[in-house]
Amino acid sequence: MTLPSADTPLYNHPLPEIEQWLKSRGCQQDRRELHCWQIDRPTWKAELSLDIDQITVRYIDAGADGKDIQRSFKYSLSRYDIEDAVFSGP
Repeated sequence: MTLPSADTPLYNHPLPEIEQWLKSRGCQQDRRELHCWQIDRPTWKAELSLDIDQITVRYIDAGADGKDIQRSFKYSLSRYDIEDAVFSGP
């Protein structure tokens, strides 16, 4: 499967290609809730949710007070911009 160019809005990517992209970035899909993904990096962890019109990322225990940080990114953003924002961490 070949991904569209990185500057293509995510809404122009077929779902199987988005899923393959997430897997290639080290994400693991939840077996029960297929729209949910987990990211585990050495310095941070996050849960990612493929919602209707956006990707929502919740960085676990990432706030200064130990609370979660949640961010949302519209599918109208390019895959490059979403990748840069999500995988740079909290």
